[in-house]
Amino acid sequence: MRISLICVGKLGRSPEAALAAAYAERASAAGRSLALGPVEIREVEGRKPGKPAEADAILERLAGGPLIACDEHGEGLASREIANLLERFRDDGARELAFAVGGANGLDDRVRNAARSSLAFGPQTWPHALARVMLAEQIYRAISILGGGPYHRD
Repeated sequence: MRISLICVGKLGRSPEAALAAAYAERASAAGRSLALGPVEIREVEGRKPGKPAEADAILERLAGGPLIACDEHGEGLASREIANLLERFRDDGARELAFAVGGANGLDDRVRNAARSSLAFGPQTWPHALARVMLAEQIYRAISILGGGPYHRD
């Protein structure tokens, strides 16, 4: 199952972009034997400023699989719960699972409504560049959990 992180904004050669890419590469490598991956970060930009245009860009990149919105009002899941989520979608036959990370102003309601569920990274508000890194890390951690790797410790 392909895992796509559809993220608003172009981070260029920033430290956040490099770190998110490193976690996505690790997740792709660790997930091969588990039928999870590749893990791809897809950067999108709205044609105009604002959440509606960003929503258009996100929704255009969906490949028909389930969507999870990363949103401050979403559900706070433990790492093992995220692993179970990936496993469940894979075992149910999803060919792609997409996660949406909005821009500085968050996600448009159309993206939230299109999502099967939403995921929060705690009660704090995080910059979208850091949310991208945290999501990529949690995907890697979840795949490591499913593979029985030593990365995650309870």
